[in-house]
Amino acid sequence: MYALFNYSLLFCYMIFGAPTYKSTDKPAFHPLHVSTTDISFNPQDKKLEVICTIFTDDFEAVLAKQYHAKTDLSDTKVHAAMDKLVKDYVDHHVQLKNAATAIKLNYLGFEKVKEVVNVYLESDTATTPKRVDGSINLLYDLYTDQMNIVHITVNGKRKSTKIDYPETQVSQTF
Repeated sequence: MYALFNYSLLFCYMIFGAPTYKSTDKPAFHPLHVSTTDISFNPQDKKLEVICTIFTDDFEAVLAKQYHAKTDLSDTKVHAAMDKLVKDYVDHHVQLKNAATAIKLNYLGFEKVKEVVNVYLESDTATTPKRVDGSINLLYDLYTDQMNIVHITVNGKRKSTKIDYPETQVSQTF
């Protein structure tokens, strides 16, 4: 029976041709709107290291909407211009506190890896956090079903939280 099915499928391909998929300029639709933010305390450098991972098509769309500019995070010719937009956007949408003290996050840059963009940040020198509080609302100005997954690691202990739109606050005690 299985062999008969394979021959029938082969016969259909020979007559009608193999299925083809038309490429479009629009990014592929994905029904899940999610980003991740990994926050890790590096005890050697005494700094918080942050990596925000965002789908490229969503990130380009929110940057275009917010800054009324053409965006292309893949084009190396406009990387410097995109750097400014990415930095400004992340500065306004990711804030952290160590206990009650605001943490200044320094923007290190971004890189596109396949279908996502990683944005890299780090704090100035800080004491080992006993409590990390954050306000994270990446892509909330684009999607009302946006989820932000936040992983916080201090002294090898990792805690994770899912923040659903419109919630923005995350807090973990170590």
